[in-house]
Amino acid sequence: MAKKNKHFSAKNDEGGMVYSTNPNFSAFAGLADLLDDKEDGGKQTLEVHLEKKHRGGKAAMIVKGFSGSDEELNDLAKKLKTSMGVGGSAKDGEIIIQGDRREKLMEILEKIGYKTKRVGG
Repeated sequence: MAKKNKHFSAKNDEGGMVYSTNPNFSAFAGLADLLDDKEDGGKQTLEVHLEKKHRGGKAAMIVKGFSGSDEELNDLAKKLKTSMGVGGSAKDGEIIIQGDRREKLMEILEKIGYKTKRVGG
C-alpha cells in the first residue's frame, strides 16, 4: 500500500491560491478579455443555480441565461473552470461547474462584467 503524500498544499480551504512568487500574479488574469469580445456582457443577467439531483448526491452549480454562440459559451465555461480550479462542462446553453462555491463563481462573473442572480438554496 502506497503512502499518502503529506506535502504542503498551495491552496486554502476555499481552493484559492495562498502564495505566488510572481509579483505580477492575478487570480483573475485573462478573465476581463471575455467582456471585450462581447458587447452586451454587462447587460446579461446570469442565474446561478445549485443542483444535487442525478449526481450521486454531489453538488453542481448551473449557470443559466447566457445568450451567445456555443463558442462563446464554451470559452466562458473554460475560463470559469480554470479560474476556480474545478471541472465542469457547457451544453444546452448552460454551464455546469462542479461543487458548491456559488459566491466565488458569482464574484468571478461580476468581475468579468455579467450581472448575477442566485437562484435556489
